[in-house]
Amino acid sequence: MEFELAAATPAKDRRVRRSRAALIQAAIALVTERGTAAIPISDIASAADVSRQLVYQHFGDRDALLLEGALDLARTGLLPRFAEASAEGRERALAMTRHFAEHRVFYRAMLNSSSAHALTKALSGLILPVNRRAVEAHFAEGHDPQQLDDLAVFITGGGAAFINAWVTDAEDPLDPEDLADRLIGLLGIITAAVRQTAASDVPVLKKETDR
Repeated sequence: MEFELAAATPAKDRRVRRSRAALIQAAIALVTERGTAAIPISDIASAADVSRQLVYQHFGDRDALLLEGALDLARTGLLPRFAEASAEGRERALAMTRHFAEHRVFYRAMLNSSSAHALTKALSGLILPVNRRAVEAHFAEGHDPQQLDDLAVFITGGGAAFINAWVTDAEDPLDPEDLADRLIGLLGIITAAVRQTAASDVPVLKKETDR
């Protein structure tokens, strides 16, 4: 299932911004309260104190609204934590695991809905640039950009699957510290393998000039 996501940039009209924000906040709150993404549009509109018609005007349908709510939650609650975290990988991993633990009920409901694939794809799109910069910094300059891109996509996709399983299946309460340590352990294995391969004759993360 694919959705046309609303732009992340604020709408120019103040009334539009207010109604969109109210709908997003109401959607997140209701999904969290009820533990399901199957929230009637009428309930969301009522909680936001707007008409149902505004939901369709601003978002098209309920699933697009819920997906935009998830992205708004990540943009405002997760990405700033990445910026505040130190350059150390564990701090960034811990920022991520704490965010998903804090909002577990909401994300679990979304991941158990028909929007799961679209949600994973959209969140990966937000996190991929962060991972791309980390990969580039970790392996220094001069490596094949395409291979750095591929490694960032690989890490992002694998991390998404790992966190999704944790959010949906792990027992309560979630332990962000433990998962952050597990993520860093996996990244250490990947890093060691990449460096070992790069030092061998196999052309992985080798400089273009070395080919």
